[in-house]
Amino acid sequence: MPTNVKKGLAFLRLEKKFKRRESHEKAIRSVASVPRTFISDLSVGGNLWRRSLARRPPGRDEVDRAEILVVERGEPESRINSEMKELITLDLSRNNFSGELPRSIFSSCLSLETLDLSNNNFYGQLFPNFMNLTHLSSLRLNNNHFSGKMTHGLLSSTLLDVLDVSNNKLSGDIPHWIGNFSVLWLLLMSENYLQGSIPVQLGNLESLEFIDISENGLSGSMVSLSNLSSVKHIYLHNNAINGLIPIALLRSSTLLTLDLRDNKFFGRIPHQINELSNLHFLLLSGNSLQGRIPNQLCQLRKLGIMDLSHNRLNGPIPSCLGNVSFWREAIHEFSYGSFENEFAMSNRDSASTYYNSTLHLLPPGELHGGLDQPVGVEFVTKYRYEFFIGLNLDDMAGLDLSSNEFSGEIPREIGHLQRIRALNLSNNLLSGAIPESFSNLKMIESLDLSRNKLSGRIPPQLTELNFLSNFNVSYNNLSGPIPDKEQFATFDDSSYKGNSALCGSMIKRKCSSALAPPATPTGGGEDEGDSVIDMVALRWSFGASYASVILGLFAALWINSYWRRLWFYFIDRCIDTCYYWLFKYVFHR
Repeated sequence: MPTNVKKGLAFLRLEKKFKRRESHEKAIRSVASVPRTFISDLSVGGNLWRRSLARRPPGRDEVDRAEILVVERGEPESRINSEMKELITLDLSRNNFSGELPRSIFSSCLSLETLDLSNNNFYGQLFPNFMNLTHLSSLRLNNNHFSGKMTHGLLSSTLLDVLDVSNNKLSGDIPHWIGNFSVLWLLLMSENYLQGSIPVQLGNLESLEFIDISENGLSGSMVSLSNLSSVKHIYLHNNAINGLIPIALLRSSTLLTLDLRDNKFFGRIPHQINELSNLHFLLLSGNSLQGRIPNQLCQLRKLGIMDLSHNRLNGPIPSCLGNVSFWREAIHEFSYGSFENEFAMSNRDSASTYYNSTLHLLPPGELHGGLDQPVGVEFVTKYRYEFFIGLNLDDMAGLDLSSNEFSGEIPREIGHLQRIRALNLSNNLLSGAIPESFSNLKMIESLDLSRNKLSGRIPPQLTELNFLSNFNVSYNNLSGPIPDKEQFATFDDSSYKGNSALCGSMIKRKCSSALAPPATPTGGGEDEGDSVIDMVALRWSFGASYASVILGLFAALWINSYWRRLWFYFIDRCIDTCYYWLFKYVFHR
């Protein structure tokens, strides 16, 4: 257990050292070993404690200028009661502490700069009016059970630069006074029950870089956020925010992530896009956007993931999407995993918060108090939502245009996107053939073209896609043999259903030998006995045979008068019989 003392300053760190039953005694001995000085940095995070440190450690009369009270032993829960006047850092995160926070934490810890109580079971109201933490710069209360409205007690903490109250049960409006924190760079309030509109005062946060107020019940517009000149990551998904998408957001050169999924935005996607934009994630699915995809989106050379699904966009798919640089080739000067130009990887061995991902980032030189903040993106691939984090963000390239009203042919230029890993064009009105250029999508893992009006054959060149693990062309008008080599040998009939003219062993529908799928260079030849009958050719040959029989019968009657008389006599007898039956059994009943 590292305990460092320098000029009367003691750092006590007990992170992930003690577990459950053994924690109490060992922790007491650790505190007792601290030299006679005051404790300014107390970290006991990640121990899953349900019990306490003693008020006065054995063998010590006192700990100078600091009293440590971390609850009495309790089963099954514990409570915290502390008075630490000289404490600068208090980290009790990732334990099982519960109960309301003691008044002394907010009123007596006058020197406290960093307070982390995340990932516990605390409850009660936040920011009481007697709160007096004037030196507080970082406050993390996420993943607890705090409830009610946020009161004004935090106003005295004018130096606050990190605030995380996500995943609680907070209600009411977002307080207007949050706009008074001039140095706030990180604001996380997701997964609560917040309502009302986004206050215009948030536009005063000139230092704000990361804002997440997703998964609440917020409504109104987001115009106030368009004035944030320093913001890099905006997460507003799963609310009821409406109106137009602010033009200023897409004209920003600092914005990296824009996540507006599952709201009520309408109108067109802005075409006023900065050519020098660094936007890497554009997530606009689940809204009511209309019109065409602006060609200016193709200028986003660092665009890694774009999700425009579940809107009402129409028109053809722009062929210029095949020119997006990040989807075509690696851009080495931009990295979400290492953030060479933006962030340096955190060297801490554990997360201080849970978010949609677990990439932990530190600004260079431990700016912002040396706190790590995860960055990540949720994207549908392989028929499910997945979180992409860390180096996966560097590698992930995806395009989702599904569930819109796009029409016309699929641009062959889309096949130039050699780095793309997920492509979803399903549930549209696309027609024409599947481009053979798709065989150039060497990195693709998921390709969904289902529920369109595509026709023609499935290009046999697609067997060259060695990483393809999910393939779906169901409910189209495709015909001909299904490739059955390489990765295509692993796909079942659900990938092809709704295409009556397809054939092949995968769907147990035989093809004729003339339409059998060609053998791949490495697959060897197929025996003639293994070839299957093409149902399309069978139907055409049956129809031609039937027509030939009918025409032959008419020709025979036309040439031979005797057969012709017998035929008409037979028809006349049939008519008389039918008339007699109807007259006797139907009309006279």
